Amino acid sequence: MSKPLLGKSESELSYSELSGMTVGILGSGDFARSLATCLVCSGFKVVVGSRNPKISVALFPATTEVTTQEKAVNKTDVIFVAVFREHYSTLCDLKEALAGKILVDVSNSTELNHHHESNAEYLASLFPKCMVVKGFNVISAWALQSGPKDGNKQVLVCSDNKEARGTVCQIARSMGFIPVDMGSLSSAREIENIPLRLFPSWKTPLMLSLGLFVFFYAYNFTRRVIHPYVTKGENCFYKMPIELVNVTLPCVAYVMLSLVYLPGVLAAFLQLRYGTKYRRFPGWLDQWLKHRKQIGLLSFLSAALHAVYSLCLPMRRSARYLLLNAAFRQVKDGVENAWTGEGVWRMELYISLGILALAALSLLAVASLPSVGNSLNWREFSFIQSKLGYTALVIATLHTLTFGWKKAFDQSQYKFYLPPTFTLALVVPCAVLLCKVCLQLPCVNTRLTQIRRGWEKGRFVRFQLSEESGLCTEDFSNDDTSNV
Repeated sequence: MSKPLLGKSESELSYSELSGMTVGILGSGDFARSLATCLVCSGFKVVVGSRNPKISVALFPATTEVTTQEKAVNKTDVIFVAVFREHYSTLCDLKEALAGKILVDVSNSTELNHHHESNAEYLASLFPKCMVVKGFNVISAWALQSGPKDGNKQVLVCSDNKEARGTVCQIARSMGFIPVDMGSLSSAREIENIPLRLFPSWKTPLMLSLGLFVFFYAYNFTRRVIHPYVTKGENCFYKMPIELVNVTLPCVAYVMLSLVYLPGVLAAFLQLRYGTKYRRFPGWLDQWLKHRKQIGLLSFLSAALHAVYSLCLPMRRSARYLLLNAAFRQVKDGVENAWTGEGVWRMELYISLGILALAALSLLAVASLPSVGNSLNWREFSFIQSKLGYTALVIATLHTLTFGWKKAFDQSQYKFYLPPTFTLALVVPCAVLLCKVCLQLPCVNTRLTQIRRGWEKGRFVRFQLSEESGLCTEDFSNDDTSNV
């Protein structure tokens, strides 16, 4: 054979051409230094343009050439502009030297939508003869120094020039990052807003968790502090920092865990009602489904805090006083053995189930981490997040029922006619488990499986047979063909 069967693609050729390529950087700040270090380690030759090269030379790697901005611009065709927006105008003297070159804008705004145009678009307006590319702004200086293995791997790139955009993507790929082509330069505004958003996917779950905490805390405060103060004159306000928080956290964790699986149950019932999987869910349900990971992690956080608070309960001075008072009353009443078999068994089961529930939640939380989730195949990930998740919910339900035991039927537990807190916490999880059992019924599960495999209610399939067979054309509905 004159040629190999598998030759190099164009992208591989362009990638090899980047080896030893000279890249320029305008600026000598923290990001410029980290970027120069990463580029040098990736095999690029780096020339840095600085207003004070004699001072800045000691800040960069030894193989990096640090010179004036004018000389740096003339030595390369790809230049990273690592200066703030307000300093773009200082580069106008280099307009002629920069003509026809690729300018990579790595800057970010100080506020969301602070200007009418993005920094990259503003730079393009100052240098109309240059090919401006937006990129590397979502990568921090720490991520550049540590490498893609420890930081964010994605580099969002956009530009009106396709070739310039491709060149920057290849540079990012050669540095070990994953370039994401965002299209034209008009996307720069959205890219620049990404680093400024503070946990956008966590806002709703955090507000939900805080709302549940405030509700259950106020409910427990009314029952455990206000009621004894009003009815008996007892001062129980010392319970506020630890005891009330400790009885509130498991309620939040339990309800939040059930809210992870409630939207999936609702989605299944909607698919059964619609008779198809191709109809969009309501917007609120779509958002709920997207926030399940954050809700689950907050559930795990509440459960972990509950475990820590529970371990701290015996350390309180109030607990010691209460123990001494109980011992004194026992001696005064002449009780030699206060052992209660039912109470001992209940507490043993209660603690054991709590440990198992926390262990299952820990596995769910670890599996949701990207580094762990990416190493699992779909069946393994689905097993952990679905089957193990429902197992954790069942164990948590048994843990709660064991805690409550007979309290739901004890009239003295209804303070101000308010039921015990655990009865309120049981409502949503028990509803989720009951709906899940209904979905597992053979008649329901079979139809749901058909829908998720593409079956649609009310759709017909038309079979056209050849005339030579002598058979006529027939119409079959999905109900007729579902078992074919």
